[in-house]
Amino acid sequence: MVRARFAPSPTGYLHIGSARTFIFNWLYVRHQQGTMVLRIDDTDVERNTQASLDSIMDGLNWLGLEWDEFYHQSERLDLHRRLAYRLLDSGLAYRDFTPATTADTEERLHDGPWLCNPDMRSLSKTESDRRYGAGEPFVVRFRVPRENPREIAFQDSVYGAQSKSTADIEDFALLRSNGMPTYHLASCADDIDLQITHVIRGQDHLSNTFKHILLFEGAGSPPPQFTHLPLLVAPDGAKLSKRKHGPVVSVTTYRDAGFLSIGYINFLCLLGWSPKDNREQMSLRDLVAAFSFDGVNRSNAVVNFSEEDPIDPKALWLNSQHLRTMPLADLLPHVKQALAAANLTPYGDETHFALTVDTIRSRFSTLLDFPSRGRAYFSDDFPMDPASAEKLNATGARELLRELGQRIEANPEFSEASVEAELRGLAAERGVKAGLLINASRAALTGQPVGPSAFSVFVCIGRERCIKRLKGI
Repeated sequence: MVRARFAPSPTGYLHIGSARTFIFNWLYVRHQQGTMVLRIDDTDVERNTQASLDSIMDGLNWLGLEWDEFYHQSERLDLHRRLAYRLLDSGLAYRDFTPATTADTEERLHDGPWLCNPDMRSLSKTESDRRYGAGEPFVVRFRVPRENPREIAFQDSVYGAQSKSTADIEDFALLRSNGMPTYHLASCADDIDLQITHVIRGQDHLSNTFKHILLFEGAGSPPPQFTHLPLLVAPDGAKLSKRKHGPVVSVTTYRDAGFLSIGYINFLCLLGWSPKDNREQMSLRDLVAAFSFDGVNRSNAVVNFSEEDPIDPKALWLNSQHLRTMPLADLLPHVKQALAAANLTPYGDETHFALTVDTIRSRFSTLLDFPSRGRAYFSDDFPMDPASAEKLNATGARELLRELGQRIEANPEFSEASVEAELRGLAAERGVKAGLLINASRAALTGQPVGPSAFSVFVCIGRERCIKRLKGI
């Protein structure tokens, strides 16, 4: 069975690139009917924060893609250390007692990149044990094959055949001098223990894979299938970062802008992946059915945004499509939540609320449009667009609207058909075009110059409120 994992570090918010990695993991697992593991890689105790963890979980919960198993890496430290000492006992690792202020930086240059500390690498077991027994601090390093170098090769699901000579791989650390595992050790130890079959991560991790294969070999465990994903970049080609690009890189920016999670998921999937049939708007079921690594592009994917607007226009368009087409029963709770956040409540019963949402959603792009552009449907306190004010100020318009309100009040029937009959009858009697009354009534009822069918607007606003607004204009 396919087992994949998403392993964020709680050192910052949920990055847009990390969210896409999670989504691709999830889609692949669900397509293969496998197991999705969420593992919080929280062994970097100096950088971890609860706020970051809360932000990551908040973002993942908003996406709504459930995982099957959950782990904290910090609760598995004994497992990591056991692997390190197993490698040490077998001679595949060694203690490096070099003071951290010199070689431990791993940045010294000789005739080329730093690869190892030869004196430490050649230290006899007896001497190593003596210095260990004397309490000298040390780092445990993997003993990369150097005297008889060989090629480390693997087939990446996206980038194809990859190889690197062990002569070019440094003796990387496994345990720090404080006994804490490094990323390389903890990640591989957990992947082995959790029986991860597929590691799906960003292309910036590709160079780490050669070290990880050495660790899997040293542990006597077959390596998983590796898949590296193209990076997400800004319009100028720069890697996305919060420091440089601000809120555009955070998942919660889109959530707070009123996006549906499926709209955002759909958008992220199309950054670097295609179903190869020209589809763009896709449901979650569509995405699961179509997803494969064959559709992943090797080139970095561009997120389009500007200093004025952090939202990618393609994302906004996709969200509008989902807003207009998703099952109404699924949309209504989201609209209620958006209204509540603006201190607004639905008008009428649930049936009327559903009718209103279904009527007005076709012109909206985000959930925030309901309490803003659609405010008149949920409150008597709404702004008047300047273009609407012109319609109201047309000669005779206000007097006609007040009379229309009186006629609607006198008519026991209230429907699109009855309102249309009253409006057109009044226009004919007064010798004016029906369009004058249609445009003016829309302005009086909603404050907007455009919107749904004029007579459906009456029904959505409701009989009592229509009468009040028309007579009081």
